[in-house]
Amino acid sequence: MKLKKELPYLGFILPAFIVYTLLIMFPLLQALGLSLTDWKGVSIDNLHFVGLQNYIDVFYDKQIRLSILNTIIYALFVPAIITVLAIPLSAALNSGMKTKNFQRAAFFFPSVPSALVIGFLWSYIMSPLSYGLLNRVVEFFGGKPVLWLANPKMAMVSVIFVSVWSQLGWHACIYLAQLQSISSDLYEAARIDGANGLQLFFKITVPQLKPAMVTSIMLLMISSLKVFDLPFALTGGGPGYSTTMISQVIIQRGFTDKMYGRSMASAIIFFIFVAVITVIQQKAGEERHEKVKKDRCCNRRDNNADNFVF
Repeated sequence: MKLKKELPYLGFILPAFIVYTLLIMFPLLQALGLSLTDWKGVSIDNLHFVGLQNYIDVFYDKQIRLSILNTIIYALFVPAIITVLAIPLSAALNSGMKTKNFQRAAFFFPSVPSALVIGFLWSYIMSPLSYGLLNRVVEFFGGKPVLWLANPKMAMVSVIFVSVWSQLGWHACIYLAQLQSISSDLYEAARIDGANGLQLFFKITVPQLKPAMVTSIMLLMISSLKVFDLPFALTGGGPGYSTTMISQVIIQRGFTDKMYGRSMASAIIFFIFVAVITVIQQKAGEERHEKVKKDRCCNRRDNNADNFVF
């Protein structure tokens, strides 16, 4: 009986399930099968089963190991820096200034162009040549030109900086939406008790932003792990392999080196890694939600009990 009642609703999600199966699950299973072969991308008649050899070769591939390290560094620093900067920025944008709408649009605008456009734009700004705007500014103040994109250490710093610049405004808007849902009564009660601005920020604003923080960090972490376009447009993965990300190596092994089996194996490992990170973050978010829900129930129960005290 229950199944009959749910049949109409299952009919609504059936098209989405079919599209998901054809576009996601079928290619994933096909990639899993090809990762166990030595397919060169020409004809399936000449492929041979090699078992787990491609997966073993992945961990002996120096470029893949370096790209994994670069991706982890990028995925740790970008979410952390954006979170630290976006929260106070959202608080500033939530103020009652007359130009607040203009400021919100100005900070949000860098997230509108594609990452490729932003990467190519900043590659000109950070160029060591005469048209490099950033080095012109450095020289104007008496400094020496900096190899922003030619020095291995500075190249990764530059990629992280541009990524933070392009995404900061968008994630500040996520926090801004959460900020506007916080009751002003909390701030008024705290001010009556003598709380100053810093105490209001750290004792009320930051705890109330935790749901938005979980969402923002999860989005940043997933997008950082699978990043390709921005580093590729900005540095091409160089100098050397200093800014090469795992997604770039996967594409290179397949389409450039014609090592499709190893490319598929790298993609499967990467997919499992991202899936594990996503599940962990989702579980953490659910636990946080349940804790908040439980605390609210306890507070409501205590308030009801206080009402009966004469």
